[in-house]
Amino acid sequence: MWGKFKDTVNPLESFIGKRSADFSKEDIVRYVTKKGVKIINFRYAAHDGRLKTLSFPVSSVNYLETILTFGERVDGSSLFPYIEAGASDLYVMPDYTTAYVDPFSEIPALGVLCSYLGPDGKPLETSPEYTLKRAAEDFEKSTGCTFEAMGELEFYVSAEVNPNFETKNQKGYHESAPFSKFEDFRNEAMTLISQVGGKIKYSHSEVGNFTLNGKLYEQNEIEFLPVPVREAATQLLLAKWILRRLADIYGYDLTFAPKITTGKAGSGLHFHTRVVKNGSPVMLESGNLSEYAKRMIGGYIKCAGALTAFGNTNPTSYFRLVPHQEAPTEICWGMRNRSVLIRVPLGWRSSGSDRQTVEIRSADGSADIYLMLAGITTAARIGLTSNDSLEIAQKSFTDLNIHDDKHSEFRNSLKKLPSSCYESAQELERSRSLFETGGNGEPGMPFSPKLIDGIIGQLKSYEDTNIRKEAQEDPSVMQNMVNSYYHCG
Repeated sequence: MWGKFKDTVNPLESFIGKRSADFSKEDIVRYVTKKGVKIINFRYAAHDGRLKTLSFPVSSVNYLETILTFGERVDGSSLFPYIEAGASDLYVMPDYTTAYVDPFSEIPALGVLCSYLGPDGKPLETSPEYTLKRAAEDFEKSTGCTFEAMGELEFYVSAEVNPNFETKNQKGYHESAPFSKFEDFRNEAMTLISQVGGKIKYSHSEVGNFTLNGKLYEQNEIEFLPVPVREAATQLLLAKWILRRLADIYGYDLTFAPKITTGKAGSGLHFHTRVVKNGSPVMLESGNLSEYAKRMIGGYIKCAGALTAFGNTNPTSYFRLVPHQEAPTEICWGMRNRSVLIRVPLGWRSSGSDRQTVEIRSADGSADIYLMLAGITTAARIGLTSNDSLEIAQKSFTDLNIHDDKHSEFRNSLKKLPSSCYESAQELERSRSLFETGGNGEPGMPFSPKLIDGIIGQLKSYEDTNIRKEAQEDPSVMQNMVNSYYHCG
């Protein structure tokens, strides 16, 4: 066992001799005691999508066993808006499979992500993390397959302008240093993310590159490898935490915001997905897209409008989802077509590779990662188990560049994504039964009605139905919004 893991960059996997998915409490205790770890940090995502921290000293092995076994109480009303202060106690319970060595702490420390439990000790049904768990289990039970995903995490790094080796406005795609100013930062971040368990495919500079108010803004991207969907959520949450911590150390600013200013590339959070059966991907058949893949696409098309409720969660999201930009607005799919919502990227079909994925391109950095992945997983399950999925996929396919005005008639015939949080809430309201009914007809699965109610209420509270028109008439409207949600997600 040791030989299989001795070369991993993850020091926990290397020491324990297991993949992180198999970590147990006993493994964590053994590492902490052998390596002299002094601090255990419980981390858990709250309503704002950011990780919160509760730190424990390792004062004794007995205390270490206690916190790892029983977790700890937290104030749920300070973490989620739908939990009332009069009955707000929740438990946070560590998920041992997410444990990692803290790469920033000068004091030897171990971090671990947590699940929320209610006062009865059962999983909190409105917890986004638990919603994803139920969606993944429902997918497996309903289809006999597992669902894998990976994210394309886009972000802007900004710092004082360096006038040397200037890159042209909006021409930063795959640029190299010294024209790319944050390559070393990105590479260090990629190394740290790998050390805490992230499975990274690659990173690069992106299109966005501009100066504003004396600061350089450079867009970058880190793309991950497909992993089981819950693991995909873990690595994205930790990646965002690491990028922000490292930027702070460097003295940079960093944002995952959907849009910073008009006329410049926005930042998305695209998800590549695939279906795996008996340990092997089933996305291709005889070198072409399989029925599994087409059915999954049909499910995405069916649920596309409602998915924005989980993946585009504040008004600035809809400054990115505008017509005639690379971000999608029409609900359709195509092969290698970057003008569509759902793209089937080049996948080495001729070589028999298992690397083929299906990419859904609507979400951005404001997304609740757990809920967006739960929504995508549910949409894929609906696609694989519904009778109309292949027909939906067939009718919504295009190989046209739908941004080209010569195809405007076809473009106008397509259903559109929501153009505001309020419209997104309406779409979720119309489609909520899809998300509240499990594959075998179980009610309240995988999304609880109370959670759906809370999401709809939050989105409607922005009252942003006319936000694009208001921003056109008064540019300060957009800038004020951007300032408010600059560090969203």
